[in-house]
Amino acid sequence: MRKLALDDEILLKIEKPARYIGGEVNSVMKDKDKVEVRFAMCFPDVYEIGMSHLGIQILYDMFNRMEDVWCERVYSPWVDLDGIMRREDIPLFALESQDPIRDFDFLGITIQYEMCYTNILQVLDLSHIPLRSLERTEEDPIVIGGGPCAYNPEPLAPFFDLFYIGEGETVYRQLLDLYKENKKRGGSRMDFLEMAASVEGIYVPAFYTVSYHEDGTLASFTPDRSCAPVTIKKQVVMDMEETTYPEAPVVPFIKVTQDRVVLEIQRGCIRGCRFCQAGMLYRPTRERNVEDLKEYAWKMLKNTGHEEISLSSLSSSDYSQLKEIVTFLIEEFKDAGINISLPSLRIDAFSLDVMSKVQDIRKSSLTFAPEAGSQRMRNVINKGLTEEDILEGAGAAFEGGWNKVKLYFMLGLPTETQEDMEAIAVLADKVARRYYEIPKEQRNGKCQITASSSFFIPKPFTPFQWAKMYKNEEYIARAAIVKHAFQNQLNRKSLKYNWHDAEVTVLEGVLARGDRRVADVIMTAYQMGCIYDAWTEHFDYEKWLKAFEDNGLDIAFYNERERSLDELFPWDFIDIGVTKEFLKREWEHAMKGEVTPNCRQQCSGCGVAKWKGGVCVEGKN
Repeated sequence: MRKLALDDEILLKIEKPARYIGGEVNSVMKDKDKVEVRFAMCFPDVYEIGMSHLGIQILYDMFNRMEDVWCERVYSPWVDLDGIMRREDIPLFALESQDPIRDFDFLGITIQYEMCYTNILQVLDLSHIPLRSLERTEEDPIVIGGGPCAYNPEPLAPFFDLFYIGEGETVYRQLLDLYKENKKRGGSRMDFLEMAASVEGIYVPAFYTVSYHEDGTLASFTPDRSCAPVTIKKQVVMDMEETTYPEAPVVPFIKVTQDRVVLEIQRGCIRGCRFCQAGMLYRPTRERNVEDLKEYAWKMLKNTGHEEISLSSLSSSDYSQLKEIVTFLIEEFKDAGINISLPSLRIDAFSLDVMSKVQDIRKSSLTFAPEAGSQRMRNVINKGLTEEDILEGAGAAFEGGWNKVKLYFMLGLPTETQEDMEAIAVLADKVARRYYEIPKEQRNGKCQITASSSFFIPKPFTPFQWAKMYKNEEYIARAAIVKHAFQNQLNRKSLKYNWHDAEVTVLEGVLARGDRRVADVIMTAYQMGCIYDAWTEHFDYEKWLKAFEDNGLDIAFYNERERSLDELFPWDFIDIGVTKEFLKREWEHAMKGEVTPNCRQQCSGCGVAKWKGGVCVEGKN
């Protein structure tokens, strides 16, 4: 029997003790004396969020298929347990073995969202691992980061020994073999880091020196050891049929955010929206084989007992075998009471037909993401969606029985005018009008159109990485313009409008495009008590402002200036395949409101064709 790290008295005091006990169905137990590498895989947020993340499921499965490796999971303790662990000096532990994280060889942290940065420090602190890599000893695990935020690792650079840039299925085996080799010959921690730096896709921050101009912009970023490459190349899986996929994912004891089987149908996106980081990072678009997906669906549902299956991708409608996989799922599982979830669909006739078969129309709402209210603004962001497309899709949905629609928009986009802001309300009203054009006897009660706006944040490796942001007060003023415009619409009783927190937006902007100096701000904010910044009830903007002030850094420098096209960025040493020249061209097209066709219509020469696979070679064999 495993001995739990927390005794009964503590488990009875805290909310949802099942977050910490492990032992779930399909969790992997191994004999720790028979493995050579112990890897703790961390999602730096609460269990329910971390357990819903597909990337960790894929890596957990991949590692545990290796006989010499045991991968276990760890999540951020919720605030109640955090306090007890500090008071009683209980070290953070892995769910499977309940052993302290400090006993492991590796602590791998997936960095999905900027607002989790202080939680990364919480995990290190509670694990009794020094927060800064330079202070770690031979007794500490190697701390490695990956995930989308690792594409600008600099604000976190002092806290990590390594970053893995790209998709996890490629060079981990090579990295772990080097670790074993170094261990066998009695090599030091530094010896391993030097070996790791030679692996393509691995970035060791300690081996690079940064200098700044007098105006605060980056002057140089150079390796200071011969083992460290000038450029770190993103790792990409080009043959999706060669990768493993979790056929028996871990089944949580408690309800988590996404309590379902997730089937990844493709990676990447053909669309090229200029604000979308994922659309650039995960190029080229690569599809999974539909026959493999059918087999995975069967096995995963059988091995988990889940009653819902979700098709995952950045743009499901663009998967060429969508009709076949959806038809298969409907026919195979209709008598088993399995729900099918189809996120990221473009609302067209086929999508609506599919959704009418898999959803209870009376209970569900449809989601459109026009992103901008005016056609001019949609052209600037390269959304590839006309007002006619939106109204036709809404009309077909209403005629099919839906009466609830959610519309997602962004405020603060480059070149945005007051007219563009007010157009959000006008478009929402046009959607409602389209509902009331249906004869009364054919309507399904009153319609409800809920429009939400988040505030645009420029992200690295997007055509908008040069764009400026605004002050908190300016975002609130823009939301007020939209709210006022909603009050002037004919169908205002059918319309509802809400918006994202502007303070979080401002901070997220700095963390997204920050440099190494921002690490001191993160450290100070954490020491002041900031954790769970992604959770509204725990976010403390005033503490963050004080942390910037204490470190002599100005938010305006990072957010409120438009960068020049020749500025050196903290992330420019990473090669994601998409070239900076392409991003500059797209920025210039945006300024002129020019649309770039999607990858299947015409190659725009972004640079990823060098991998000779996926959408770049479709139909060209």
